[in-house]
Amino acid sequence: MFDTELLRSFVAVAENRGFTRAANVLNSTQSTVSAQIQRLENEAGHPLFVRSTRSVQLTSTGETLLGYARTILRLNEDARLRLSGAKYSGKLRVGVGEDLAESWLPEVLQRFGRQYPDVGVELEVGIGTSLFKMLETQELDLAVGGLCNEHLQGRRLWKEPLVWAFSIDARVPNVLPLAFFPEPCPYREAALRALASSQRQWHVACTSSSLAGVRAAALAGLAVTPLPKHAIRPGLRILGEKDNLPILPEVEYILMTNETDTRQAVVALCGYCQGSSSAVKIPHNRPRKREQLPQIRPVLIAPFRSSCNWKKENPQS
Repeated sequence: MFDTELLRSFVAVAENRGFTRAANVLNSTQSTVSAQIQRLENEAGHPLFVRSTRSVQLTSTGETLLGYARTILRLNEDARLRLSGAKYSGKLRVGVGEDLAESWLPEVLQRFGRQYPDVGVELEVGIGTSLFKMLETQELDLAVGGLCNEHLQGRRLWKEPLVWAFSIDARVPNVLPLAFFPEPCPYREAALRALASSQRQWHVACTSSSLAGVRAAALAGLAVTPLPKHAIRPGLRILGEKDNLPILPEVEYILMTNETDTRQAVVALCGYCQGSSSAVKIPHNRPRKREQLPQIRPVLIAPFRSSCNWKKENPQS
């Protein structure tokens, strides 16, 4: 059985990619952390890190041990709290899809915070595909994201249409300009797969890592973007077959956790996620006169990591 103090130092070095930074996180010294890693490597019978003057990287054995170490430390803390009857504290690392952060997530966190006010939440907002990979490497404790035509083992929360969104005030160009999240993105893949079966020419006009970025491009009439229907806002309209665009598949929102993680706070947060799935408001696509909608002249530009270009990328164009 490995000493939990040694495992704690090992995880700190792996996550902070260095002995000095790990020592600062642990309120220890670099020499103490280095000695603890040496002891752990002796117990494991293999080197756990490849050390150089500039970086520290895990060996293949270290990669294997890291997952076990995180699980052991998590279970150890949970057992201590349950047996002592102490109030649950600590932190949860939660990943949520970019398209859920402003609409669905606040209510979930509010309910969770009332029950577990002493639990800190480290929030990672991103694309579902990447979040689920982070869960596999135990960088997250829980992840919720949307997928299209993919099958993962997890809890199904809800489904909704994926739609083409564009400005209500702009004419759709013959050569379709598109705004996407960066790869890998299930909405991007679903849109390109659907366009491949049509005769519509297209080019990627804007790429943004945020929902605000792709939606701003659509509001400005710069590009058409695929969005879950609940993400449609005033100033946007849904395009369809009448606009010579193919139908997109549904988005299925999935909740995933580490199977061995039975901490009370994780179980409770899963319950709130499932309980709030029915609270997602999906707008009805009812035709409205333009004068009834607010005139939006967006000044928001794509975030720092966004890029726009006008080069045609479709081989057919």
